[in-house]
Amino acid sequence: MPLASLQPLRSRNFGLLWSAALVSNIGSWMQAVALGILVTARTHNPLWTGLVAAAAFLPNGLLAPFGGALADRLDRRRWLLLTTLAETAIAALLAVLAATGHDEPAVLVLVAFVGGCASAVGFPAYQAMLPDLIERREDLLAAVALSSAQYNLGRMVGPALAGIALGFGSYSLAFACNSASFGAVIVALLLIRLPRVVPSVEPMRILRRIAEGARLAMDEPGCRSAIILIGVVALLASPFIALVPAMAIEGLHLGTHHRGSIGTAVLVTAQGVGAVTGALVLPGLARRYGRGRQVVVALFALPVLLCAYALSPSLWTAAAALFLVGAGYIGVLSGLNTVVQLRAPQFARGRVLSLFMLSLGTVYPIGAVIEGAVGSRVGVRAVTVGAAVLLAAVLALVALLRPGALRALGDPGTTTTPTDGLRPASIVPGEAPSV
Repeated sequence: MPLASLQPLRSRNFGLLWSAALVSNIGSWMQAVALGILVTARTHNPLWTGLVAAAAFLPNGLLAPFGGALADRLDRRRWLLLTTLAETAIAALLAVLAATGHDEPAVLVLVAFVGGCASAVGFPAYQAMLPDLIERREDLLAAVALSSAQYNLGRMVGPALAGIALGFGSYSLAFACNSASFGAVIVALLLIRLPRVVPSVEPMRILRRIAEGARLAMDEPGCRSAIILIGVVALLASPFIALVPAMAIEGLHLGTHHRGSIGTAVLVTAQGVGAVTGALVLPGLARRYGRGRQVVVALFALPVLLCAYALSPSLWTAAAALFLVGAGYIGVLSGLNTVVQLRAPQFARGRVLSLFMLSLGTVYPIGAVIEGAVGSRVGVRAVTVGAAVLLAAVLALVALLRPGALRALGDPGTTTTPTDGLRPASIVPGEAPSV
């Protein structure tokens, strides 16, 4: 019997789009790495490097609610096809700019921002389509986890391929590869067949639709808990990702030259491998112990794993700890995302999911800046431990004062608390086993 984590790939629609998205994600990482190196080489100024990264990333948080509203108003497959075509054209434009020497930093930042906007308004449609891509409801957590694994696989492969492209001295080649990689998604979207969903035809301004989605999200206990908790995790736990170079160079005292670069690469790779491993193991654990219990255990385990990482005495012990952090972090993200996928009303799924992405995408940069500033004074180890302890305290208070917020993370009709233990999940009469 195949691993539970691979079951969604047996669904034709999901297998097609997942494989295509993996190809596209590899291309996107090639472009991200090449663009950062190109701007740095042109300016020798870290400010421009940060600007081009922020220009590509920030729209994913800020514009997600608009993308969610459009995903609920339009045909999701066609809307995703349109935004993918836009991203294809933007990557091709970068290739032309680099090939013709018109790659001024300000122009690159502007083009990166437009590309980020296209991604931001299209991605909620992909997220909202996930439940319709699989044949069995109980495979949804595995589908979300595989999507996370796909992202991390792209992060592991894309930069290596970008290095090969840049080895030939061609930035435009990396950008052209990304443009071509979107073709896989376009073909997959043309081939898949989804249940017909009649988009809402109610005349409503987009801001009112966003507000309605926010009201629906806050009225549903599971969605409300998942959106608030992902914001807390993004503020206190997620910044470890941005601080990996600082941990290698300052925390582990590897220096700023060759050893520091190798140390950073080792840690980033360890996190990526841990995330992929966690994504593969997660559905089997959830199937055995219950999806709600799985996400609660992952939430409480994450601060412990972060402390172990921050207090590691050497590079290799830190890498081992970060492998576990990557697995636990994926358990939290995939578990909370699945709560929203299952509990959001179908007609408003795009808008509710966009609030989840907004909470993660906007709070994480704020947390990274805060922890980076505090870390520059007290040290990266201390700030990571402090944030982990604070996260554990917040979760303990929620469990003590608002236990219903954690119970809401389970499937309707189940109960989940940190003190329940890892017992096999009960089966709700008339429904499939909790995943």
